[in-house]
Amino acid sequence: MRLTLFAAATALLPALPLAAQDVATADVTNRDGTSLGTVTLTPQPSGTMLVELELDSVPSGTHAVHLHETGDCSADDFTSAGGHIAGDMQHGISVNGGPHPGDLPNVTIGDDGSLTADFFNPHLSLDEMIFDEDGAAFIMHAGADDYTSQPAGDAGDRIACGAFSGP
Repeated sequence: MRLTLFAAATALLPALPLAAQDVATADVTNRDGTSLGTVTLTPQPSGTMLVELELDSVPSGTHAVHLHETGDCSADDFTSAGGHIAGDMQHGISVNGGPHPGDLPNVTIGDDGSLTADFFNPHLSLDEMIFDEDGAAFIMHAGADDYTSQPAGDAGDRIACGAFSGP
């Protein structure tokens, strides 16, 4: 009876804000080590992940952005971040069996080099994909993702990287 009363009483409490460990943040740098800004992942009560990009000094043009399987940006070309967070999915929104949980829409940067964007991603999990034993990273590519080519959308070189930190 006590458990039932406790459950009923706690159901009436207002929802609490997410704790700091429920947010992942990546400080993004380019290949020269220059800081470009941050990417933040915040789970929402709906179960969908909010992905927030706040970057400056990014080359103008259209760029692919992805979440990669390893939280390591130590290689000069950022290949240490591994491939996309893929699960059992194929790459690309335009492919049967896609997209990867790490696939995000292309971004277009103007001449001022700044990017502020919010994306919703229902396929991501902080515990299983971002805070797993080898972490995860944000990657920006030199070109656009074609949303079909395997395994990464034919998006070109990796030009920016940020490893996620959290709990």
